[in-house]
Amino acid sequence: MKTSTRSSTHIDEPALTVVWYKKDLRLEDHEALCVASAAGRVLPLYVVEPDYWALPDTSYRQWVFVQGAVESLQDHIADHGGRLTIHIGSVVDALKEIRSVHGSFRLVAHMETGNAWTFERDKQVHRWCRDHGVRFEEFQQYGIWRGGALDRNKWAKRWDAMMSEPIRPVPDKIDWLSFGDTMLPDAKDLGLEHDGIQDLQPPGRAAALKTLESFLYDRGEPYQKAMSSPVTGETACSRLSPHLVAGSLSMREIYQTTLKRQAEIAELPKSERGLWLGALKSFIGRLHWHCHFMQKLEAEPEIEWLPMARIYEGLRPSPNDDTRLTAFATGQTGYPFVDACMRYLKATGWINFRMRAMLMSFASYNLWLPWQQSGEVLARLFTDYEPGIHWPQSQMQSGETGINAVRIYSPVKQGYDQDPTGEFTRTWVPELAHLDGKDLQEPWLRDDPIADYPSPIVDYRETTKEAKQRIYALRRTSEAKKEAAAVFDKHGSRKPREVRERRPRKAAGNA
Repeated sequence: MKTSTRSSTHIDEPALTVVWYKKDLRLEDHEALCVASAAGRVLPLYVVEPDYWALPDTSYRQWVFVQGAVESLQDHIADHGGRLTIHIGSVVDALKEIRSVHGSFRLVAHMETGNAWTFERDKQVHRWCRDHGVRFEEFQQYGIWRGGALDRNKWAKRWDAMMSEPIRPVPDKIDWLSFGDTMLPDAKDLGLEHDGIQDLQPPGRAAALKTLESFLYDRGEPYQKAMSSPVTGETACSRLSPHLVAGSLSMREIYQTTLKRQAEIAELPKSERGLWLGALKSFIGRLHWHCHFMQKLEAEPEIEWLPMARIYEGLRPSPNDDTRLTAFATGQTGYPFVDACMRYLKATGWINFRMRAMLMSFASYNLWLPWQQSGEVLARLFTDYEPGIHWPQSQMQSGETGINAVRIYSPVKQGYDQDPTGEFTRTWVPELAHLDGKDLQEPWLRDDPIADYPSPIVDYRETTKEAKQRIYALRRTSEAKKEAAAVFDKHGSRKPREVRERRPRKAAGNA
């Protein structure tokens, strides 16, 4: 992840290049493939790593989606006359096998900003390549830069420039080499048990393109307003996030297709533009945001488990209350809208961003759970789990970055605001399907209790008050203020509208 992109030793160019596919499961806009095809024979390789799929932040649903994306890539390579080699085990062992049969080769891949495990894996691959005279070259696929000399003031312009580069077409002619097995394991082979997913998004390149088109030409017009509610967000949000994680589409493809659609709408009479221009402008901002957060983890891998502002380390004791963590994970907290969101997420693998923030807020402030523990629960449930976004967001929504406003979402107010008819809550908490209004969102106020639904696990008003007192007692210290300035210099957004990251509000209201 944070290693040099190539060995410093001079190595003669071999005739064979291995294209190591990771989270870039496509042929289009694939720089590594283009470089490989121009140099000679190409061996496309995908490695299924059982040790990765045994990690606490991976899951059955994630593998099923990735499996479908890899199968889509296999079909696409077959359409172009080749075969994708599948190796089950470690990447280094796969490279050893290739070297033993084919001799010298060059290795190319896209850079990955993953979790600590993939970081160590990449370092092992670099060491093996260096020790065995294999040139390993990595290419950038997101607007993310490596190295400690990154200038955050110029990051946004560099992102725009990279995303404006021409999209690389599939090479006209690829001299493919076949090697080894082409069969993917199933979930049971990896020790992954069904995790409750009921409605998985279709994976693969064709599904990704269809999703992009439907968002830009049909579903996306109410994006700005509709993204906040799980009721409307299901269709109004782009739903491209799992495809970006798998790399079935490149960020550049999405960005440039969106700009093209923007230009088409701008040519229409004003009376026919509707809400589209505002929606697409907001969406492009989210594409920037995607890489802005991944850049944080790239710059500081430790924030997967440590707060950006180290003064908050140990604020929430770990391990914490297993009863609270289990209630949160299973949607049995006694707060109907929170439980509805968790059950929906468990069934679908996705939920809109505002509800992700509310869930982490509830776990961190009201249940006072460490974000590392509740974050693992959510990571496993997200089909679109992206470590570079998830972990900075987890601690941001928990108040441990030192630079972001402390935002504590009321689990009750959010129910009224985001599910005003109660349809969503009744659907996902069927124990309360016969209730409405206040009886639905605050059933503990009823004279007759609900026999098969739990009472609130905590008092959200009292726990909100306590959380604010604890967080702000730290924030007011000179040490915390000094550390916040350092965090902003390293990670803060430089866009004027986001200067709030430098100066948290004096008081945090409920959202």
